[in-house]
Amino acid sequence: MEIKMLDKETYAGRRFTARYKTKGYYDIHAVDPGFQIEYVAFEAPVEKSFDDVFFSEWLENPVAYGAFQDERLLGYAEGFLEQWNNRFRISNICIFDHSARHHGIGTLLMATILKAAKVSGARMIVLETQSCNENAISFYRKNGFEMIGFDLYSYSNTDPEQHEIRIEMGKKLV
Repeated sequence: MEIKMLDKETYAGRRFTARYKTKGYYDIHAVDPGFQIEYVAFEAPVEKSFDDVFFSEWLENPVAYGAFQDERLLGYAEGFLEQWNNRFRISNICIFDHSARHHGIGTLLMATILKAAKVSGARMIVLETQSCNENAISFYRKNGFEMIGFDLYSYSNTDPEQHEIRIEMGKKLV
């Protein structure tokens, strides 16, 4: 397996679907005077997915790295320096094939994108995930990220009922 920088001209705008399985979610709800977070198991595992594109137009000068096995793209990590606050945002980190997960590919991609963040001079690195993506949350925690915020209604007015609350996670670099 090889980690290579992705060519923006080749990949920009190409669509992909990210899929993951989850056994539960982090329920985030208001309590006076703040919020409470607790893990809740689903009755049965649930598969979730979302569609996205490589090098989205909203990204500021993104960089992306792919994990390749015999020219087959197994996963990738993408990010950019947010100029206004000097934070490096991971916009995507994804292993496409379930059978390729838990083999260290995500760890290699994370190390590569962390190096890019440090080279950029960013003061910290941030990313977004969903309250139901428990495997991603666990992976990010193992890589030194902590929860730094959330948005109850980032994706729709029914995010809490769908158990897909946006969670921001971050890690200080300097």
